[in-house]
Amino acid sequence: MTSVCRWLEQPDDGESIATMAARLGYSERHLRRRFSEIVGVPIGGYLRVQQAERIRAALRTGMRVTDAVFEAGYGSSRAFYEHGAPRLGMTPGRYRAGGRGERIGYTSIVTPIGIVVAASTALGVCAVQLGPDEAVLMTKLAAEFPHAIIERDDDGLVEVALVLAGAVRGERDPTVLPVDLEGTAFQMRVWEALRSIPAGDTRTYSEVAAEIGAPRAVRAVASACAANTVALAVPCHRVVRQDGSLGGYRWGVSAKQALISVEAAHRTS
Repeated sequence: MTSVCRWLEQPDDGESIATMAARLGYSERHLRRRFSEIVGVPIGGYLRVQQAERIRAALRTGMRVTDAVFEAGYGSSRAFYEHGAPRLGMTPGRYRAGGRGERIGYTSIVTPIGIVVAASTALGVCAVQLGPDEAVLMTKLAAEFPHAIIERDDDGLVEVALVLAGAVRGERDPTVLPVDLEGTAFQMRVWEALRSIPAGDTRTYSEVAAEIGAPRAVRAVASACAANTVALAVPCHRVVRQDGSLGGYRWGVSAKQALISVEAAHRTS
């Protein structure tokens, strides 16, 4: 599949996937299936990520957005704004400027499992962090968005705070919150799968891998869970090991155990 990856990483040369499959001795259907099994993401998902990377590179040079769209291999501006723009995590013009001027509001709450710091763009929640020290959490938030304007906005994020406070008590499902995430195609598929796990339920890493159509990618699923920076709203705490043990958790195993316990209790009550 290395040659297929290299081909997908180049701007569109006019060759279709069906033609390439025939050249390699596969049917298109078989090539797509084998690609997903080996690489862990569908061909279409891998292609969109590569296009997004090319447009990032073009925008960093100061190229106009319209020119960058076609340079990256999108057939039209509409195709870019439907599939590529959301992966930038901000508007193309602002990404070209290194994200400078992007406004991110944040709020914090005290909960039984520690401080929760939540941050949001105009599109949705972009970070939720847990820990005992708000100053440490704010340092991490600033490191994630070094070029953004980060401002406290308790009033604007009151509903987000209420949902997250209720989630920690097992009373509300945080996956109702809109999110504004940036990740690889594989990570996005994992995170979307996590958001579909009902509160009070858990899945194993292998079950999540099977659900996204990549049953061999168990370790990659675990890595995607570890890379999640939006606690609760992307409920990676609902994923456990095959033997039922908790495994790791970015914000501490004790917090993971507490969240699983309160969600299970409210589901059975």
